[in-house]
Amino acid sequence: MQRAALAAVFAAVALGVSSGAMASSSDKARVSFTAADLAAARAAVLHRADLGTAGGWTGGAKKPDLSSTMNCPGYAPRQSDLVVTGAAEADYHHAGLELQSDAQVMRTRTMVALDWRRTVTAPKAFSCVRTMLARSLPAGERLASFTRQPFPKLTPYTAAYRALVDVTASGQHALVVADIVLVGRSRTELSLSVEAPAAARSSLPAAELRLAKALLARVRA
Repeated sequence: MQRAALAAVFAAVALGVSSGAMASSSDKARVSFTAADLAAARAAVLHRADLGTAGGWTGGAKKPDLSSTMNCPGYAPRQSDLVVTGAAEADYHHAGLELQSDAQVMRTRTMVALDWRRTVTAPKAFSCVRTMLARSLPAGERLASFTRQPFPKLTPYTAAYRALVDVTASGQHALVVADIVLVGRSRTELSLSVEAPAAARSSLPAAELRLAKALLARVRA
């Protein structure tokens, strides 16, 4: 199974729907980092301590990728009037489980509201994410389903999605579940993506809720 490729796809989708990376390459949010907002973004992503005391975890903070561009016919949300002032990313792995979180800080709260309305709640946003996700999967992987998921409304900006991916390797099939949780508070947008064997799907929501609360608790911008 091409875990690295699959993880990269879901990371791009999570980043796209939470930060407007679904805009066309000619209409992307501007980047103007400040030291304070970079520090705020780094504080709000996953930390090793969020994952408990069990050993075996690898990974950590990584350079955030702001280059993702996703687009669909008839759907190109405006982004050039938005300014990203802080960004951070973290990625952790453990025995078939992968967790990735992204934080982006916008210059104003109004920009977060605009971004959410354009790239999460817009009528065409969901179908575009599903289409781009299906197209982006590598050979041997097929999107079996992509659905909205119920999730406690921790903030006015809360959304969750679940994808099931059929992975074929050496003639064998396996299902992988990938969840994306999006939350926002004040000037900060957060995404949490979790990838695991489909057999673990029932145990994921409780863990995702705990982690989302931990991330939101550290939002300071």
